[in-house]
Amino acid sequence: MGINILIVDDSSVMRTMILKTLRMSGLSLGDVYGASNGVEGLEILSRQWTDLVILDINMPVMNGEDMMIRMKENPETRDIPVIIISTEGSKTRIEGLVKMGATFIRKPFTPEIIRDAINQRLSTGDNHG
Repeated sequence: MGINILIVDDSSVMRTMILKTLRMSGLSLGDVYGASNGVEGLEILSRQWTDLVILDINMPVMNGEDMMIRMKENPETRDIPVIIISTEGSKTRIEGLVKMGATFIRKPFTPEIIRDAINQRLSTGDNHG
């Protein structure tokens, strides 16, 4: 069965690039959803079974950090692994997100980097289900 992934990034170009990268990575993909901010992302999570969230930090309406906090507060979504892909430069902010359980990938990235991060997150047995 494929991995259901939610990509949350305010740039439609970046969402498309991440999707193309996922397809090139050799992972078995199920449904891939897209959202342009944290509010849309949380809405999709409330309706769709999602195995993994790929999240940008800096977005309008609700940023990735706030979305991740909301996910952690909700028993339904708190165990969904999060991979953050961002250009974020703040070491403190990155460390805070990693402490909450996120894996951090800096832009630009390669299919191998994303594939390895996803495999690592989903093979540790901490995904929900």
